[in-house]
Amino acid sequence: MEVETFYFIKDEYFTKFNGNKLMGNKETINGIPHDRPCYYSFKEKNSEIIWMIPISSQIEKYQDIFNERILKYPDYDGIRFGYVLGERRAFLIQNMCPVIEKYIECQYIDNATSMPVILTDTLKRNLNARARKAVRLYRCGKKIVFANILDIEFELLKELENQKNT
Repeated sequence: MEVETFYFIKDEYFTKFNGNKLMGNKETINGIPHDRPCYYSFKEKNSEIIWMIPISSQIEKYQDIFNERILKYPDYDGIRFGYVLGERRAFLIQNMCPVIEKYIECQYIDNATSMPVILTDTLKRNLNARARKAVRLYRCGKKIVFANILDIEFELLKELENQKNT
């Protein structure tokens, strides 16, 4: 699996971790479910856990939320903005979640090039740093992330351990 690109997460993940304050997996447009959101992926060193940050095209909505929060919390890292395929997107660090490869559906591919969708190195470094900070703060009791990421991570690590033992 190639990290620092985009993926979709399987429904199985959301079923398994239902009740852990995760974002919904499917968006319905005109009665048709779509594979959304897609997630930017990154890993911490020496870990099999993949951290996934959902992106959204609802820029106005998340810009308003960001503007409110930044007034109250000057170092607010829960939402960041950047460009994906030439379009401005909101990166929802506040909604990120841990996964393992078993729960990855497929990679987000650019239809025009048939290549994986990628970000600039600067944006990747910025997102990775802010997301790692959010995880560190969560581990210390400051909850920027809405989902119960430590509970999910614990269950995923148990799954990985069980896989190794079988």
